[in-house]
Formats: sequence, C-alpha cells, structure tokens
Amino acid sequence: MELTVFGATGGIGQQIVQQALDAGHRVTAVVRDPARLTVTGAGLTVVRSRLTDPEDAEPLRAAVAGRDAVLSGLGARSVKDAGIAAVLTRPVLRAMEAAGVRRLLVVSAAPLAPDTGQASLLDRVALGAIGVVLKKVYTDLRVMEDEIAHSATDWTSVRPPKLTDKPLTGTYRTVIGGNPRGGRSISRADVAHAMLAMIDDPATVRQGVGVAY
Repeated sequence: MELTVFGATGGIGQQIVQQALDAGHRVTAVVRDPARLTVTGAGLTVVRSRLTDPEDAEPLRAAVAGRDAVLSGLGARSVKDAGIAAVLTRPVLRAMEAAGVRRLLVVSAAPLAPDTGQASLLDRVALGAIGVVLKKVYTDLRVMEDEIAHSATDWTSVRPPKLTDKPLTGTYRTVIGGNPRGGRSISRADVAHAMLAMIDDPATVRQGVGVAY
C-alpha cells in the first residue's frame, strides 16, 4: 500500500513507519524534524512540515494525495503539550479533503471510550484516576475525536491504555466501541501493528477501537 504517517518521529509513529516498510508498503513520513526519524528504508519518503504553517498546505496535500491510508500518531507527549492533537490534526483533515483521500487512523486513548457497562470496578477506578491527572490531554483528544467524527473521512480512533516500549508481540485484544476488559497496557509496537491491521477492516470504519493486552 501507499501510506502517509503523521507524527512519524513519536514512539508509535516510528513503529508504524518501520512495520509498514518491513511489510513492503511505501511510506511517506511527515515530520517537523527529519533528524529525529531514525527509521530508514528504500520505500520511505520524508516530508518536512510544521503542519501549522499556512505555506505547507500544498505540500501536505501532495503528501497524502493518492495514498491508500493516512495514519497519525500526533498527540501530546506530556500535559504541558495538551492541545496539540486537535490543532495538528486539523491541517491533516484539510489536506485529505483537498486530495480526496478518505481512510484515516489516529491514536487516541482508552479513557475516551464510552462506558458500556462491561468494565470492572477496578478498570473504572483506574481510568477515572488517570483521567483526573491527564484531564487536559484527554480534553484535547476529545476535541480531536469530535472533529474527525464530523469530517468526510473514513476514520478509526485507536484507543490504547498505558503505553510501554516492550517489543512487538502481535497478540492483543481489540474491542470496537469499548475497551478490552482488564486491559491495562500495551506496547507502542503493538498499537502500531493494530493500526496497520485495521486499515482494511471495514468493521473499524468510523469507530473507536480499544486495544490492549
């Protein structure tokens, strides 16, 4: 496939790029600082963009035009960065609309999943406590999710719990419209694996999907 990855220098973003290249896909990585992208490969094209620069509108459109899917790892690395997920995703949506590209997968977070009544009391307490500490981050992600939900894209919001840097396993659980019961963590490598696997899964289109061990 032809893929474009935003947030490609982040923990999940670099995993998406590496795994996609390993699978034989061609990848365009859109990054602010190319020096921070450690992944290399014959099928990789790197595009430099700050996303918020008005002059980048045409390069961004070109970066997504003709692609089979756009995957985004954009988001705050800490509470002090809260707000950037929505801000940086808007130019991506505009570029996709201008280029006529529909498939979009983004990283969100487990606490944004609706309460289906299936979560254990311990799960609810844990998610509630995390939600208090990272309230600004999750508010940002809610704005992002709302905006992609009202876009013309065939979006999927992937919602992991606590992220780790453990190796890829390829073994995890997914729940459409909820979270895996008792799922407390997942590696960034497995989130990337799940996102790539969901590209061609019609059941995940315009859905939030919880993913965890």
